[in-house]
Amino acid sequence: MNIENKIDITPHELVFKDHIRTPMYEDPRLFEEEMQKIFKKTWVWVAHESEFPDKGSFRLSQVGLEPVIVVRDRKGAIHVMVNRCRHRAATVCEVKKGKTSSFQCPYHGWGYGLDGSLRALPYPEQYGDDFDKAQHGLLKLRTESYAGMVFATFNEEAEPLVDFLGPVTKWIDLFMKQGAGYPVKVLGEHQFSVPMNWKVQLENTTDAYHFPVVHKSFLQSLDDETEEVFSFLDQGKGYVEDLGNGHSVMVMIPELVDLDENLEAPIPERFTELAQELRDEGYPDEQVRRIVRAVGGAGFNLNLFPNVSFSLAFFRVLTPVNVERTDIRHIAIGMDGGPEAANQVRLRLHEHFQGPMGFGSPDDAEVWERVQRGTKGGAELPILLNRGLVDEQPGEVGPRGHISAETGMRAAYDMWKRMMQS
Repeated sequence: MNIENKIDITPHELVFKDHIRTPMYEDPRLFEEEMQKIFKKTWVWVAHESEFPDKGSFRLSQVGLEPVIVVRDRKGAIHVMVNRCRHRAATVCEVKKGKTSSFQCPYHGWGYGLDGSLRALPYPEQYGDDFDKAQHGLLKLRTESYAGMVFATFNEEAEPLVDFLGPVTKWIDLFMKQGAGYPVKVLGEHQFSVPMNWKVQLENTTDAYHFPVVHKSFLQSLDDETEEVFSFLDQGKGYVEDLGNGHSVMVMIPELVDLDENLEAPIPERFTELAQELRDEGYPDEQVRRIVRAVGGAGFNLNLFPNVSFSLAFFRVLTPVNVERTDIRHIAIGMDGGPEAANQVRLRLHEHFQGPMGFGSPDDAEVWERVQRGTKGGAELPILLNRGLVDEQPGEVGPRGHISAETGMRAAYDMWKRMMQS
């Protein structure tokens, strides 16, 4: 970023304990600086390993504004590489996902191996004897995985992924119990764009306060038993906790935090038909209960700074495009090798809320867009983050607040401020 483009307002003038200022959502110079200081400096989620399970399989992804290829080489190692030919900058892949033995630039035919190394180029003699192919491979990112979740960073000095995640690993392990003893896999996804700043969505996953207002139509679509489960704002048992490094967890349904517990609890009426189908297929009762319990999803949302969240039963990934546009992926997950009937039910539940015609995603996208439109007026007004601040208590890791507290947002902006000031 050119020095003349740097913002003339400092991070400590934008983020306060109880509010942020409007430029956070709409200053293009600030957005440019975020891409450099946050998305190029920390671990960014790029894919789930089930999306490219075989040697030679790949998928395209993003790290901030940079297009990348996530690929498994012939030895099974995972690589994340910038999708840009080292010759004249053309992308070397435009297929969203698939399987290949190599990548080739369509412009001048430079060919790259699955590990990003430059393998061949037409008429190499014209480059002279001192041209070193080893110095012209695809630009590679540092890559690490946890529980099948693949992260990458441009920052070679970044702390190890497990240290960046810290206490989050406990919650990821709990979330992955939705496999019911099978590995978790991606079942499908849908993508959409919203005219909003990326931080508007970042705030949303551990914001329970909006749920009964924005998702009133979803609650009205449920049977009485399920509606009671989702009335977590009235029950007072849940909480939001700061997990450090901008991460947070929102526990909505405490009895569904660990899906391996309470297997003797009555099977919800909406899953009785599935339970009987599994019994008819020969699954023993204990496994039936474990599968059925996992189908409904975990009882918490997990927000990982800066770009991915685990929400009840799906992954949500945000990709910044510009200061007022963000791309979203909603990824349905299921059981790899598990009963097809259970995965079908999970897909129907996903479609009911997260799908493009569901009761949840369109309503969320509407209010996200309205937040961005609203920032055009009253630029001097604060954007409040003060809910639950007065009653916040120490948690197992960091501050813990009421289920409707804005503890998660404060956690994210603490990290934002720390990174932007570095």
